[in-house]
Amino acid sequence: MKLALIGGGGLRAPLFVESALRRGDRIGLTEICLMDIQPDQLALIGALSNELSRRAGGKVAITTTTDIEAAFDGADYAVTTVRPGGIEGRITDERIALGAGVLGQETTGAGGFAMALRSIPTILDYARILQRVSPKAWLFNFTNPAGLVTQALRNAGFERTIGICDSANGAQTAIAKWLKVSERAVDAEVFGLNHLSFTRRATVNGRDMLPDALADDAFLATTAQRVFAPHVVRRHGLWLNEYLYYFYYAEEAVAAISAGPTRGEEIRALNGKLIPQLRSIDVVAEPGRALDVYFAYERERSATYMHYANHTDGEDAPLVSTAADDDHDGEGYAGVALNLIEALSGGEPLRTGLNVPNRGAIAGLHDDDVVEVSCVVDANGVTPLPIGAMPEAQAYLVNSVKHYERLTVQAIAERRRDIAVEALVAHPLVLSYSRAEPLVDKFLAVHADYVGEWR
Repeated sequence: MKLALIGGGGLRAPLFVESALRRGDRIGLTEICLMDIQPDQLALIGALSNELSRRAGGKVAITTTTDIEAAFDGADYAVTTVRPGGIEGRITDERIALGAGVLGQETTGAGGFAMALRSIPTILDYARILQRVSPKAWLFNFTNPAGLVTQALRNAGFERTIGICDSANGAQTAIAKWLKVSERAVDAEVFGLNHLSFTRRATVNGRDMLPDALADDAFLATTAQRVFAPHVVRRHGLWLNEYLYYFYYAEEAVAAISAGPTRGEEIRALNGKLIPQLRSIDVVAEPGRALDVYFAYERERSATYMHYANHTDGEDAPLVSTAADDDHDGEGYAGVALNLIEALSGGEPLRTGLNVPNRGAIAGLHDDDVVEVSCVVDANGVTPLPIGAMPEAQAYLVNSVKHYERLTVQAIAERRRDIAVEALVAHPLVLSYSRAEPLVDKFLAVHADYVGEWR
């Protein structure tokens, strides 16, 4: 089996490789192809990944390429995890949005819209090449904003496409750790959209354990729920995707991010330390030292994740730095992708949260709407599980953001400025023509090389 990682020169790629190597025998993995458009960084990541393969027994070949067709040739599965425009594009988006007084986070609101302007055309181009070169391959999209990109892929007719995100299964992971059981022992019921989802049940041996978990102060304080005040979580009575912080504490999030470096700026600083260190090491001669440096970087990066959000000491507690989020330990998105590969390849059927067409699973949304929902995955494919009606409060937010997503995908497909403005006006974190119009104009101008001519 050949697995292609697009964006394989990214600094998180070795984590993906490490996870894949652990499962190599189970899934029949013979090659991991790392593809990236940055040859120098790809060479560094390739060297680290080859050392990981050597340590795992050397059964899996690690190849690198800057040629997308070569990466896709013979691939059974492809994972897209790219950042068109690089970290500077992310920082530009963040600062433009914050300048307008709105959130610049790259997966939602104005920042997510700007990222979609670049990501959607790029991933659509890759999907066309994959369909031509390896038409039976599955494409797992992790490129942000994952739900929007997956919607665009599905609208364009790419049916062997699934959107993946580790945060979709946050409740399942947290409950499993809390009870000290395997994640597969927990049946979670997820509904909503990417980075805007909820879990209303987490059943173990036929009993819903979520109410007991949410009543436990320690559970709330040691999981992703700590970004919300405990009374907020309990009022909902649901596990809340951590990215809902940006909706439920909107002005607080903007103020906290505006007061310091943005996440893009933080990562740029971290990367600016790591890359020179790795380049100063002969990775072939000193692979152990190079990996030590790399994993120290990853620990520091994880420790700063959403560090400005912490409500475990009460609703009036100051925002303080927190340790690495348990939900971002372990295999992350790699685990989601690899679990899918095992199940689709005929292994044990899997229940997991994915971004797929609704097909009647969530009442009130269109059948072709890409939603984040619990699915059963087996050798026959992916089947979303029936959720029925969403609770009213959550349905209001989900429907509002889905309306924005439909308009955004349409605007990008048709290159229509007027529809793009309507999309941002529809988003709950913008809600204003006086903000939306200049935001759209600025994003189209600074990203002209990616978006082309609009009307």
